[in-house]
Amino acid sequence: MNEVLRRTAATLARHLTLVGTSAFVLMPFIWMLSLSIKPPSEAFGRTVQFWPDRFYGLENYSEAIFGSPLLRFMLNGAFVCVVTLGLQILIAAPMAYALAKLRFAGRDFMFGSVLVGLRIPIEVLAIPLFIAFHHLGLLNSYTALILPGVISPFAIFLFRQYFRAIPDDLIAAARLDGLSEFAIVWRIMVPSAMPAVIAFAMLSVVGRWNDLFWPLTFIRSEDLMTPALGIVRFRNEEVGNAYGPLMAAAVVVVTPMILLFLLAQRRFVEGLATSGLK
Repeated sequence: MNEVLRRTAATLARHLTLVGTSAFVLMPFIWMLSLSIKPPSEAFGRTVQFWPDRFYGLENYSEAIFGSPLLRFMLNGAFVCVVTLGLQILIAAPMAYALAKLRFAGRDFMFGSVLVGLRIPIEVLAIPLFIAFHHLGLLNSYTALILPGVISPFAIFLFRQYFRAIPDDLIAAARLDGLSEFAIVWRIMVPSAMPAVIAFAMLSVVGRWNDLFWPLTFIRSEDLMTPALGIVRFRNEEVGNAYGPLMAAAVVVVTPMILLFLLAQRRFVEGLATSGLK
């Protein structure tokens, strides 16, 4: 009986900790949603009130969506995310396969370079990239938003760890069937590592969608702004101190990422949990 009580108390304490932590993490999002449906007079009331006395959501969301280029910002962000992710997988998958399954001189050194790349923030290259893009005439373009992220050391590392768990006999059988090394990568390795691909895809898309540093560094034209930079400009020029429309715009921008995680959370967890089995 005492053992049962101890287990019950431990389970209850664990769940209470999870609930408290989740509430702490979700509180800014809940407050953002609350502000997005409040009129200006209630945005900074003296009492904490999540549901407004007068619902003002239609006005705030209409101003956010139709009174600014918010949809254009989101289309730009989607384009940059999709193209960057495609190029990242196109480069990372063959490199990860070579590091995991092929034997050649310098393989360990190359893998060590990947590990070093994981430790170096990409932002340290901002000034050299800015100068290079300036001389190449690539500033204020989609190319400037996409190129800094096309080589991902994390993708190479994640795929390499997952590829190592795939049996060598499967690869040997594919070679006997006449498949080339590139065909093995795209027809066997990548489909077999789909949980890792989905996990990385979610991290990549969320990172590029929320990225403010590179757009702020390279972009000046409003037509090329991504969601994060678009909201900054939205705050400064479109609505001023009207926090209702600003919070409504933030809700609209955040919602696709929340839906993406809810739809793929099982594969996301599976990909990260099994990538280091071997």
